[in-house]
Amino acid sequence: MQETTSALNEAIDAIVDHGGTCLLAFHKTAPPEVLHHTLERAGKAHYVDRYLAGPYLLDPLYQLATQSSVPEVCRFRDEAPDRFLSSQYYRRYCERTHLKDEVDFFRRIDSTLTLALVVGRRDKRFSRIDVEALQRNAPIINAAIEKIWRQAPSQSTRRSADEEMHERLTERFENFGEGLLTDREQQITRLLLRGYSTKAIARELRIAPGTVMVHKRNLFTKLGISSQYELFSRFISSL
Repeated sequence: MQETTSALNEAIDAIVDHGGTCLLAFHKTAPPEVLHHTLERAGKAHYVDRYLAGPYLLDPLYQLATQSSVPEVCRFRDEAPDRFLSSQYYRRYCERTHLKDEVDFFRRIDSTLTLALVVGRRDKRFSRIDVEALQRNAPIINAAIEKIWRQAPSQSTRRSADEEMHERLTERFENFGEGLLTDREQQITRLLLRGYSTKAIARELRIAPGTVMVHKRNLFTKLGISSQYELFSRFISSL
């Protein structure tokens, strides 16, 4: 596995200048696995370990990887919710990684598992030429990340404890505000937590922006909060 990972990193280095990579396995019935990363030890403790404790449910990459169909490759900023960069999730779990841009590769292994390789850049955004070069090499890169997965010891059957934890976290996310909020208010809460703006929520739910604003005011009142920061903190505390 280490040999294949090193070869993949060398291949990406030859294609484009970048600031690091991270390979994740996204499961539909269990928390993600981090198969490889180039973060330093302190970075792993802050971004990886805390991420796997539950906030991954808000990650646009997790959403992309677990949807019914996945792209072969995409630019993260083109797929993330419109207010993701100002979301509390981003500020707490992404901002201090100092990534200016990232291109993500996806390899669907089966109906419950998708691999995702993050290629990030810290100093500046990828140029159009950079993105096109990565896109051209997507078949080779995705074949390599599947080979890494096949070689990884973590590909064995997921432990029931992992599945139980994921089920519990998912239920808490889906049912956040239950007993206080209406079904529509819960829908809007989940989209707010993921970084959607009022207009984007309106488009997603096919309702008027003004209606979204009314629901937002009502759910804030019912939860006894006055900001997105408090909403996020309340959700994280519920995990």
